[in-house]
Amino acid sequence: MTTSRKIVIDTDPGIDDAMAIFYALASPELEVVGLTTIFGNVETELATTNALRLLEIAGRSDIPVAHGADKPLAMPYRGAVAFVHGSDGQGDVFLPPPTTAPVDADAADFLIRAAMESPGEITLVPLGPLTNVALAMQREPQFTSNLAEIVLMGGSAFGGGNASPAAEANILNDPEAADIVFGAECPIVMAGLDVTEQTVMTTDDLAQIDTFDNDRARHLAAIVPYYANFYLERHEFHGIFVHDSSTISYLLAPEHYSWVEYPIRVDCGNSFCRGKTQTAVHVSDHESPWSERRATRILTQVDSRAVVALELERLRG
Repeated sequence: MTTSRKIVIDTDPGIDDAMAIFYALASPELEVVGLTTIFGNVETELATTNALRLLEIAGRSDIPVAHGADKPLAMPYRGAVAFVHGSDGQGDVFLPPPTTAPVDADAADFLIRAAMESPGEITLVPLGPLTNVALAMQREPQFTSNLAEIVLMGGSAFGGGNASPAAEANILNDPEAADIVFGAECPIVMAGLDVTEQTVMTTDDLAQIDTFDNDRARHLAAIVPYYANFYLERHEFHGIFVHDSSTISYLLAPEHYSWVEYPIRVDCGNSFCRGKTQTAVHVSDHESPWSERRATRILTQVDSRAVVALELERLRG
């Protein structure tokens, strides 16, 4: 009998965050032991509210939620993206307030405690800016050496960005935090735009969710049209890219992915390249800023139809 992998999801829900959270909760291979919240798609207070609401919908209010940082390490919060996710972060369906509350610990302390109490057992799955993770690393130098792995959605190693020509949104929302995290003392997997923009749920795929008979799927059926409409109006694209859920698909079925492994630094300057995740394909100089970093596993190719089918199967319930 195999045991479930324990994961903590750091999240800024967000429609695609809701999809990823429900996907993880529906997968017996994973045990979600906590959600920590962060600004990004919405401000942190609303992210916390949404995390509590999503767990109620899933019937999993036993899972603790920890409220995270309200702003980046060294810059102002760039602001919510209501045009992508709705003013409530959930497609403007305006759910009732949650009946539960977050735990007393803030997200960074929650993450530290989870890692230190279960060394080598916790996989951290960040779906938003990496501020909470960086704060945990600053507070406890042994934090990441006690994690099993970090599997994050963010970055773009070999292409352009989606929040600027150079940078992906999660990284651009706190480049200083991201640069700290890519120096972690544990294995890191980056599911960035290199692979998420190859992973497409078509309009036919999305229509399937309307037919699933469970509360999680009914919520997704109500909110995903808002997200799909963003893709249609802004990009004339029929369907959605599967961003956050790619982390869960990798955890469940890494055989559907290909990758390369290089160390990463993040541009923290104030040029047009701010937030770019820069790989070091060749590190010939031992003084290089990349040379002291372990390689990040950068996902580069995916069997899109296989991972979309797996996600739909799990969401079906």
